[in-house]
Amino acid sequence: MSDPARAIPDAAPAISDHPPVNDWVHDFDHTDPRWTENPYPIWDELRAASPVVHTDRFLGCYMPTTYEAVKEIAYDTTHFSSRRVIVRDVRPEIVNTAPPITSDPPEHKPAKQLLLPPFTPDAMKKLEPRVRAICNELIDEFIADGRCDAAARYTKHIPVRAIAHMLGIPEKDSDLFIKWIHEILELGIKDDATMMRAIQEMTGYFHGHIEARKKNPTDDLITTMMNARDKSGEPLSDGHVLGSLRLLLIAGIDTTWSAIGASLWHLAKTPADRDRLIAEPELMPTAIEELLRAYAPVTMAREVMKDTVISGCPVKHDNMVLLSFPAANRDPTVFPDADKVVIDRKENRHVAFGLGIHRCVGSNLARMEMTVAIEEWLKRVPDFRLDPAGQVKWSEGTVRGPRQLPVLFGKSA
Repeated sequence: MSDPARAIPDAAPAISDHPPVNDWVHDFDHTDPRWTENPYPIWDELRAASPVVHTDRFLGCYMPTTYEAVKEIAYDTTHFSSRRVIVRDVRPEIVNTAPPITSDPPEHKPAKQLLLPPFTPDAMKKLEPRVRAICNELIDEFIADGRCDAAARYTKHIPVRAIAHMLGIPEKDSDLFIKWIHEILELGIKDDATMMRAIQEMTGYFHGHIEARKKNPTDDLITTMMNARDKSGEPLSDGHVLGSLRLLLIAGIDTTWSAIGASLWHLAKTPADRDRLIAEPELMPTAIEELLRAYAPVTMAREVMKDTVISGCPVKHDNMVLLSFPAANRDPTVFPDADKVVIDRKENRHVAFGLGIHRCVGSNLARMEMTVAIEEWLKRVPDFRLDPAGQVKWSEGTVRGPRQLPVLFGKSA
């Protein structure tokens, strides 16, 4: 089943102070409403023009358009720094870090190793029953209605409540977390004051939990981080712990709810795939990998520290790089029928979780949450479709997924 129409969509009303794009190859803008609505034909146009394109927007930014160019940059920690991981209108002095995602070698490896144990496959098996319960608690709230906004009522709450459970913070605070993520990952691209305020609020929130655990240690991920030791055997600073907690909250929520939402969007409009998954549940792991490839939610950033050449294209220092793993996943030279969702695709070297030293530490968690969320939905809501009276809206910026997903089911479908 093919994806959305391959023609570049008509311009939507401007939602920012950025001028509209008239030449994608030389002046791309990942916050343009047309990119937000349907980036795939735009990526095709860019890829056909060059393996690396450039825009003067965002104080200068490159974008690799092919799998190979993305891979080259992701593995090159000499010329490309991870100290900034979002392409924005401004590049203020770096004050708040989120190790290990904002760390470069040699600091990166020890920071990442501290986070690996809580995200092993065995740890995920222990968490899985709670995630299944969360999914069913959410479905209970709307199943009698015959319709819902699946993004607002289901997908976004699953990873929020799961990561809160892991961190040992109240699941009822999830609306706060969702607000901060929206302000940092979407509004913050163009509004530095909003982004900084959200980071300060999040820091204050976690600081309170750290102080509480100093008096009364608990059995959760915050305490685990506080008990961790650096390579010298010293406890982590409060700043390091706070940065890692901010990372876990941001990276552990928006990414997965976007992937779950895009998967349900696909299944809502592709009944053949939906029916096959219900009839052949053993196909779920393969389907999850294909949905991750086709609708990879995460685009990261790098900062160019030294002039270099990528896939034959010169890249100059003091620019940013929009490192689009989703665009790499649509490269037809690597993936046959790259723009089709093939839920039994046999060979699938997708890069939805990134490449190189920064490959996602939470990939086991994301796969488990996606699998459980789709399995539980299909058990209880097997027959559903997009609500023609509603409108699907996608997020803008670094992480792409449905923020409105109106569906009908049961008798309404």
